[in-house]
Amino acid sequence: MMILKNIGKKYQGKSVLSELNLEITEQETLCILGKSGCGKSTLLKVMAGLELPDVGSFDVDGQNIFDVAAEKRGIVYMSQEPFLFPHLNVFENIAFGLRVRKWKDSEVEQKVNALALRLGLTEELIKFPHQLSGGQKQRVNFGRSLIIEPRLILLDEPFGSLDSQTRAEMQSLFHDVRKEKKITALFVTHDLKEALIMGDRIARMDQGRLKVYSSAETFLNSEEVDIKEELSFWKRMIATVR
Repeated sequence: MMILKNIGKKYQGKSVLSELNLEITEQETLCILGKSGCGKSTLLKVMAGLELPDVGSFDVDGQNIFDVAAEKRGIVYMSQEPFLFPHLNVFENIAFGLRVRKWKDSEVEQKVNALALRLGLTEELIKFPHQLSGGQKQRVNFGRSLIIEPRLILLDEPFGSLDSQTRAEMQSLFHDVRKEKKITALFVTHDLKEALIMGDRIARMDQGRLKVYSSAETFLNSEEVDIKEELSFWKRMIATVR
């Protein structure tokens, strides 16, 4: 269990995260919905160590992770943009975390090749980022995140810039790999459909405050106006198509 308690963060006197509490169960994917600017990305950056909270704690196995250097937390932050190393080929981009940890070459080769096969990247290993499509770049980014087997992956709208077909493929890939690798993840999105597909549980953030729903059904039956409006829209679209 990972527990965030009373997380607060302000920018220039404006509250971005306010008394935020959250419990994350091992091997679950929690999807966080919310409009732009509501604090979703800030929460992930605080957890990853890219931003410092003003108050609060983040306990993992009884230890406050905020007291641990970002690179030692075992937490990976994955954004919408892959940010691959342009001077490294696909193999070395995926292997980067293992190289930093001084793994033996033979072990790196075995682990990277096995993961590349799972991600459908075997034929791309000698290519460089500029030779890849958007979907391929995000697969490499995903592989680089997974290779070190982090205790938690934080995904900040990771498929938002992809076309609809590639996005669906990446959603399916993540869904399969997270079960296989027993991943614990926070998945931030503004897309209701994606949240329902990807999440074991769903949370909604509004003005720096987080509300977690016990199930998708509870979430869908909530009284949130924007959710009902979007559901109504999709029902009208389906009716029109039929």
